[in-house]
Amino acid sequence: MSSTTGTSRMSRISRKRLAAATGVALASALAATAPVAADQGQDAGAPAAHEAAQVEVEYFTGPDGHPRRTQVPASAPLTRKQESTIKDDGDVLPIMEAGASDAKVDVVFIGDGYTAAQQEDFHADVRTKWKEMAAVQPYAEYEDLFNVWAVDAHSQQSGVSGDPTSDVRKNTALDSAFFCDGIERLLCVDTNKVEAYASKAADPDLVIVLSNSTKYGGAGYNAITSPSGYDGIGTASSDHADSDQVAVHETGHSFGKLADEYWYDESTYSGPEPGESNLTKLSADEMAAQKVKWHRWLGQESPDGGTVGAYEGGGYHGHGLNRPTEDSIMRTLGREFNLPGREAMIAGFHQHAPTLTAATPTGRQVRGGERIRVEASSHARVRWYVDGREARQARDASSVTADALGVPDDGRAHTVTARATDPNKAVRTPELRKHLTSSLSWQVTR
Repeated sequence: MSSTTGTSRMSRISRKRLAAATGVALASALAATAPVAADQGQDAGAPAAHEAAQVEVEYFTGPDGHPRRTQVPASAPLTRKQESTIKDDGDVLPIMEAGASDAKVDVVFIGDGYTAAQQEDFHADVRTKWKEMAAVQPYAEYEDLFNVWAVDAHSQQSGVSGDPTSDVRKNTALDSAFFCDGIERLLCVDTNKVEAYASKAADPDLVIVLSNSTKYGGAGYNAITSPSGYDGIGTASSDHADSDQVAVHETGHSFGKLADEYWYDESTYSGPEPGESNLTKLSADEMAAQKVKWHRWLGQESPDGGTVGAYEGGGYHGHGLNRPTEDSIMRTLGREFNLPGREAMIAGFHQHAPTLTAATPTGRQVRGGERIRVEASSHARVRWYVDGREARQARDASSVTADALGVPDDGRAHTVTARATDPNKAVRTPELRKHLTSSLSWQVTR
């Protein structure tokens, strides 16, 4: 990926500073109504305590195990002292830059259990963890869509609570702790502190807390929707070789809106047809006959192994629901996304990183001698149109003029449109393919 310099970089830094101030205000507003965890106290200036609430988290019993879900106490509202501390902390460092934040997927890593002297270690851990994540498909194919940021959070002590044993307590910026709710591999954090730090980045789309530990563990806070724009929080240990799989699985929920394909017991699902694209009550024959769900993939060899069909079990039930393949990453860590999951992920990427963005603003009239410039993703094919008719000579151009497009020299306004489409055949479902096309228009007068 290329780094951005000069004026555009300074403008993005300014946006980040504005976002940081706005984000802390949003976090404060959120904290004012946040539930108080039963086991957390408050210092002077804290909002009055009220009845504790619960939040659902997903955790992982081992590198090759199936995930589980449980309820843990919600984080306490931030005190004024905590807000002030976080406001003065949390520098944002670019790790990888592919383009402007409003045109790319912004992955934000926040470090916990790293002291002031260990921030370079944190940055190195982010680079390593992102390299591991980016090796998984479809991340590997679409790495140019991603910006990666590191948000420094200075902890008073190195390491995290619960490592190696439950009696270990560390004073860290985000309160990372194993043995959360008595579950050794469940790595919880203070989600209100995470929000305050994450909001310092300009446009966080995915937030991962990297906790300074070699111990295996993590968590997925999939029910959280942030005022800063991201869905869910993933936690992972920094120095365990398999912790990247925890983060990748969680992105199946946040980017792909995929359901879990594992189950707890032999219970039978009796509810309505699931809204997620990778679960159904239907058999393979019923999907094919009704042309719904993943019927376009039936019988195809899937990257996670085996053939796409209808395999019983998923959505936490052993019966009544079917999943596309035997064992994708949405069921077992260390696996690949299956074909329906992969297309959902690609479409999810493009919801945050459109195939086409305007370098020349669309909100004003363009004179005939002025160049129109666009930026397209590396996978996209760009087509130009004048009043609805394609100017074939300008195919895949990122910069055009009225003359090059053949705009009539008649003094009248004409509509010039650029349309970019990612032709990837890994996305077949029409509702998902619409996210792979973007168009922009300008009024041009010669």
